[in-house]
Amino acid sequence: MLRAAVQAGTEVGKRAKAVMDAGELVSDAIVNAIVAERIDQPDCARGFILDGYPRTLVQADAVEAMLAERGIALDSVIELVVDDKALVGRIVKRAEDAKAAGQPVRKDDNPAVFEERLREYYKKTAPLTGYYYAKGRLRTVDGMASIDAVTAEIEKVLAVTAK
Repeated sequence: MLRAAVQAGTEVGKRAKAVMDAGELVSDAIVNAIVAERIDQPDCARGFILDGYPRTLVQADAVEAMLAERGIALDSVIELVVDDKALVGRIVKRAEDAKAAGQPVRKDDNPAVFEERLREYYKKTAPLTGYYYAKGRLRTVDGMASIDAVTAEIEKVLAVTAK
């Protein structure tokens, strides 16, 4: 949504671009405004999925208020439960496979970078588990299962909450 708002040249997209061009992180206020702008589009009238948002408790409170203003209820939040060590192993393997194939290794295919992201996740995003659990909206899916199994479980959650 962020890239789309910047590319579309919307007012909030221009604000985000200025921040990104300065090498800074886009604020919660700008991200929240972009989400609000996006969910007001006609293709979201029958529902939408927010992937990777909210990431913080501040954003969660903002999305709750944003949805309430529009008379929309948040049906559910899906948490993909994963094993951190297994994810690090996957990153190492992906980097090794890329090297073996003569391809460049992505900057984020680095265990140290990933572990820093995990620390940030546990500090800022993990608290959302309790937040949404307390509201009765949290659904968990085994993110270590096969792609097909994860997809099937997510589809089940969406089918139940769509009723």
